[in-house]
Amino acid sequence: MDFMMLLKAFAVGGAICVVGQLLIDLTAMTPARILVLFVTAGVALTALGVYEPLVEFAGGGAAVPLTGFGYTLAKGAETAVAEKGLLGALSGGVTGAAAGIAAAILFGWLCSLVSRSGDKS
Repeated sequence: MDFMMLLKAFAVGGAICVVGQLLIDLTAMTPARILVLFVTAGVALTALGVYEPLVEFAGGGAAVPLTGFGYTLAKGAETAVAEKGLLGALSGGVTGAAAGIAAAILFGWLCSLVSRSGDKS
């Protein structure tokens, strides 16, 4: 793999994480609201045509964070609308992100098998 691509991915992914950390440190926003903000920002930036060039530039550095999940949802909906019409907007996002959703469920389940839940206090 090209070293410059790794550097770009690290820089963009790190910048996205810095924005998240600043939101945690400097605002009263909860982590759940920040999560929703990032996913929604990914969808909005994709709709404006800004996020796809960022993904092409930084690869996984832009596609893996939460904003990348919003990008995947938006691209899936866009593709489904082109293929199925307006009804594709309802199913395309989930279809486009199905592999990531399935992986998250699978690995969450596997982690639950090897760990114990308990009170954090």
